[in-house]
Amino acid sequence: MTLWRQPTYPAVHGKKRALLVGVSYRSKSYELMGSINDVNCMKYFLRERFRFPNDCILVLTEDESDPDRIPTKINMQAAMRWLVHDSRAGDSLVFHFSGHGSQRRDVMGDEIDGYDETLCPLDHETKGMLVDDEINNTIVRPLTTGVTLHAFIDACHSGTILDLPFVCRMDRAGFCEWEDHHRPQISYKGTSGGLAISFSGCDDNQTSVDTKALSGDTTTGAMTFSFIQAIESEAGVTYGRLLSKMRSVIRDAETGPRINGPITYLLQKVFRSGLTQRENSNWKYRNQSAQHEPQ
Repeated sequence: MTLWRQPTYPAVHGKKRALLVGVSYRSKSYELMGSINDVNCMKYFLRERFRFPNDCILVLTEDESDPDRIPTKINMQAAMRWLVHDSRAGDSLVFHFSGHGSQRRDVMGDEIDGYDETLCPLDHETKGMLVDDEINNTIVRPLTTGVTLHAFIDACHSGTILDLPFVCRMDRAGFCEWEDHHRPQISYKGTSGGLAISFSGCDDNQTSVDTKALSGDTTTGAMTFSFIQAIESEAGVTYGRLLSKMRSVIRDAETGPRINGPITYLLQKVFRSGLTQRENSNWKYRNQSAQHEPQ
C-alpha cells in the first residue's frame, strides 16, 4: 500500500503568483544541463523586474530539499492546482517549465495533428507524462474574468501544450498567422473568462535542447534566455514585438558573437550565488509560438 498526502505549498496572498518547474533528469541518458538554470533565472527575473514576492513563487526542481518540491508528476499536478486556486480578478499568474516534452497518440479526437503534447515529470517513466488535456483543464479552464496566466514552456513538442483555442505562428520573416484550433463539438479548451497566453520553445513537431550559444559560458534554454533578453532590452513591448525580438536574439546568436547586455548581467547576478548546473555545449533552437485566448 502506498500512502499519499497533499503537498503543503505557500499560502496564497497578493495579486502575483508563479510556479517554476525545472527538471534535469539527473543520471539519465537524456539529462538536461540548463533546466534548473532556467528556473533560477526566471525566479530572479520575476522578483527583480516584476516584483513578484519571493513567498509567492513556488519552485520545483531536483535541488529542493522538501520532497513536495521535487518535480514528480504528483507534485506538478498539486502545484498547478495551487497556482490557480482561489485566483481573482487582477491576479497575474506565471507557469514556467523547463525540461523534456513529448507526444502521444490523441484518443479524444481534439488534436489537429492527431497527437497530444506532453510534459515529462522526473518520474514519467513510471508514473506517466502530463498530457495537454489535463494541463488545460487544471490551469486554463479555471481562469475567471480578470485573471491572467502567462506560460513559458521551454521543452520539445510544446507548441500547443496548453491546448489553447488559438495559435499564433511566426515565420522566419517575422510574419504572424493565427490558427483556429477550436473543436467545440468535442471539448471546450478556453478559459472561464480570463486570459491565457503561452510562449513555447518550439512547434509541436519540433525539438529543442539547452545551449551555451547564447550566454557563452552558462547552459540555458533558448526560449527562456531569449524571453528575458527581449523584455529587458525593450520596455513596454507588445506580444507581437516580443516574439519578433525573441527571434532576433536567437538569430544574432546563430550568426554572430554571443549576447551581451541585460541578460548577461542577470546571469552573472544569479550564478554568482553558486546556483548553476553542470554544463555541456549541446543546443538546438527551432521556433516560438504564442497561444492567446481572445477576450
